[in-house]
Amino acid sequence: MKKAGLARFVVGVGIAGIVLLPEGIASVRAALLNRLQNSINLVLGLALASIGLTIPVVAVVSLVLGRSLTLGLALQNMVLLVLTLFVGTLTLGTGRTTLLRGVIHLAIFGAFLLLAIVP
Repeated sequence: MKKAGLARFVVGVGIAGIVLLPEGIASVRAALLNRLQNSINLVLGLALASIGLTIPVVAVVSLVLGRSLTLGLALQNMVLLVLTLFVGTLTLGTGRTTLLRGVIHLAIFGAFLLLAIVP
């Protein structure tokens, strides 16, 4: 990882991607079959389960091992988080999803990946 010049949390992003892959594939399949409500439900459940299960497990492991736990975000990630929440509110609050809003979400995700690889 150090030899490649990548940031430390690139490994975390990779692991998260592997863990979230099955539900992500199911969500994409539902979207391709024009079942957008199913696709959104899968993605929201995926996010809730990931956050709701990962954070408590990491907290317990850090307590057992006696290590400190810092759940902080860098400034650029906070900006992307607020932007994602804003765009997500616009997307889900109107009751309609469009291709443009999906592309905006993908662009924000691409910016996150770029900042993860090249901080």
